[in-house]
Amino acid sequence: MQQKTGVLLIQLGTPDSPSTLDVARYLGEFLNDPRVIDLPWLVRKILVNGIIVPFRSPKSAKIYRELWALGGGSSPLLTHTLATRDALATRFQDEEVTIEVAMRYREPSLDAALERMRLANYSRIVIIPLFPQYASASSGSAIERALEIIQKWWVIPEISIVNQFFDHSGYIDAACAMAEGYDLDSYDHVLFSYHGLPERQVDKVYTQGLCSDRDCEHQFDLENQFCYKAACYETSKRLAARLGLAEDRYTTCFQSRLNGKWIEPFADGVIESWAGRGAKRLLVFSPAFVADCLETLVEIGVEYQALFTRLGGETVQLVPSSNSHPRFIDCLESLVRERIPTRTEG
Repeated sequence: MQQKTGVLLIQLGTPDSPSTLDVARYLGEFLNDPRVIDLPWLVRKILVNGIIVPFRSPKSAKIYRELWALGGGSSPLLTHTLATRDALATRFQDEEVTIEVAMRYREPSLDAALERMRLANYSRIVIIPLFPQYASASSGSAIERALEIIQKWWVIPEISIVNQFFDHSGYIDAACAMAEGYDLDSYDHVLFSYHGLPERQVDKVYTQGLCSDRDCEHQFDLENQFCYKAACYETSKRLAARLGLAEDRYTTCFQSRLNGKWIEPFADGVIESWAGRGAKRLLVFSPAFVADCLETLVEIGVEYQALFTRLGGETVQLVPSSNSHPRFIDCLESLVRERIPTRTEG
């Protein structure tokens, strides 16, 4: 008997459309997640539903309309994620392996994807949140929600979870492959820009002390292996080594902050600093994202370019995310094959 395997790729999510109503629905679902805004329930509800969503949705809808235009009339995140699913499926087309895609927030939904998987009666399910570095607000939330759904099933198959993969050679190769068309020596500096997190969220990784008590910028070990900040710095070091970048040629930084109590250094501050030094050309990688989205195409490609130009710079060149590049599909294929038997018994 040949056993069947279901693979579930989980992305963060995207509004159903760039309309204000759909953006409000997305933001409401996203920001009410206690792993995203880790405040007491009542405080979070008042903050999100009474302040953030009503006031932010119209402004965010305008940005999403810009993103949809850059994506040819649809969500780039969804387009690239579906392309990734299809490309990975071709690697298993002659095997009993099926690839499903779901968003943590909005559509295609986790509930619908996992209901199809329940009905398919898989012997095992491999869950891969598409976030290279573990964070409670991304990987943790996706895993938690998937398991909440699965735990209600009468029959629970073997479950395997990939909670981070930044150290996989295929992921590093894919990120570097996206830069092959750029002459690194022609840029004044290279930025590895990651999505930011509140400092309190990385502090929660540790049973004693704070993240700032550790040397997460330079050391990655068993104690801080699930510290998002430490994983980001380790990712940068691996990418820099693969690209042949000396330590003084690149900076690890964090974007999308909401206040000053988020992980530093802030990406816009780093850009301002290099503009002040007279830099004209910056190359920016976004290693926390495997699919281009608002944070890469708009925040880096448009907003940071405008900031740099205003300060006298010329070019902020975004290196595209891995998207459905064959090397990234190699990475995902490897992650799956490592978790399924090489042969069936009986």
